[in-house]
Amino acid sequence: MNDLGFYYTKKWNNLQLKVILIASLLILGLQLASGAQTDMQTKLEDSLKELSNVRKSIAKEKLPMVKGLNALEDEVMDVRLEHQKIMRQLDSRNLDLNNLRADIKSRKGEKNYISNLLIEYTRNFETRVHIAELDQYEGVVKAATLAPDNSNFSDEEIFVAQTELVETSIKRLQDLVGGNSFSGTSAGEDGLVKSGDFILVGPVALFASEDGELAGIAEQRLGSLEPTVLPFADPLNAELVKATVAAKSGNFPFDPSLGNARKIEETQETFREHLAKGGKVGYVIVGMFVLCVLISIFKWIQLSLVPQVSEKRALPVLKAVLVNDHEKAAAEIRKLKGPTGTMLTAGIEHIDEPKELVEEVMYEELLTTRMMVNKFTPFLAVCASTAPLMGLLGTVTGIINTFKMITVFGSGDVKTLSGGISEALVTTEMGLVVAISALVMYAFLSRKAKSITDQMEQIAILFVNRSVRSVEQTEDETVIADAAPTSA
Repeated sequence: MNDLGFYYTKKWNNLQLKVILIASLLILGLQLASGAQTDMQTKLEDSLKELSNVRKSIAKEKLPMVKGLNALEDEVMDVRLEHQKIMRQLDSRNLDLNNLRADIKSRKGEKNYISNLLIEYTRNFETRVHIAELDQYEGVVKAATLAPDNSNFSDEEIFVAQTELVETSIKRLQDLVGGNSFSGTSAGEDGLVKSGDFILVGPVALFASEDGELAGIAEQRLGSLEPTVLPFADPLNAELVKATVAAKSGNFPFDPSLGNARKIEETQETFREHLAKGGKVGYVIVGMFVLCVLISIFKWIQLSLVPQVSEKRALPVLKAVLVNDHEKAAAEIRKLKGPTGTMLTAGIEHIDEPKELVEEVMYEELLTTRMMVNKFTPFLAVCASTAPLMGLLGTVTGIINTFKMITVFGSGDVKTLSGGISEALVTTEMGLVVAISALVMYAFLSRKAKSITDQMEQIAILFVNRSVRSVEQTEDETVIADAAPTSA
């Protein structure tokens, strides 16, 4: 019990001690809090005063800054407007620059096009001007031709040289309207060059030499650098040209074809000249053609003279054979001529023999006739197949000769090549003509020969059939006679 009281007393003392300690701590905390609150209140009042002073300072500085900001914004707006204006100007200038570039490009295209036209015009002018005028326009043509290739010339200088040629050509056309007269030289057909006067009226150039020996229409001849005067067939035309050139006015002979009729006439050739162009191969082909014609004529006459026996003419023989009247049949056969009569004669001579023997005998005569009528006709077939090959041989030979000429003389002169080309083409033509002719003749003669042998074969078949039927009738009559009863 005492222990328990002691325990409670001790515990109560501890509790009092704790309460006193806690109260002391609270009193101390309240004192500290009161002091801190006082300091905080002081600091807060100081901060509020400072904030009020800052606000007053900001209020004082805000208005000038707003004014400055507005001024800067106005300046930025002005700068933006100026920038937009400059950008629009830049876009406009870029558009103008692009248009200018396109215009420059278009102008360059036009310049190149005009330059090409002038170059082509210069080339055409040089080729179309009459050969008698070449000396007059040689300088301006040469200048216009060489100007585009001269690197020292500007575009303007090139155009000046080219347009000068255009102006000269226009003046030439004006002069040609009424006729243009000038002096020059021309060559005759003998090749001698003579001086004289020209009158150029349109495409026609008249020339009369100073000595009066040469007068006519001047034209360009292949391979000649001088105009060539072609003579007239009628001397009155030459005198008319002389008078017109001397007076520089008057009438003159005019060729509407502008010399083409004369050129075509010069190309005409005789049959012998045409054959001569074929060379040695051509003569061989001509020989084949002659042989084909001779053989065809001979065979046509031969086949026309061969007597032919129709079925109507052989009818008496066939009737006699059918009734087994051999003597009458032989007599009728002797009236028939030609290979058909010979065949029937061989058949009637062996009429009493077996059918196979009669057929063989008559077929032998038919083969003999067939060989006779077809003799020489295979030659026509050979020519028909050989002639094109001969023409091809001539073509190859002519081409070889042409290449030889090109090797020696070059390809500039066409006349040196015409011989080989003519041989190449003419032999092909001749070979085809001979082949077609020989083929037609062979077909005609073969058909005629076949008609003769076919007619003989038809008569032979009728003859054999009639003989067989006569034998059958004889046997039937014999059997009937043997089977008949005899009289008592």
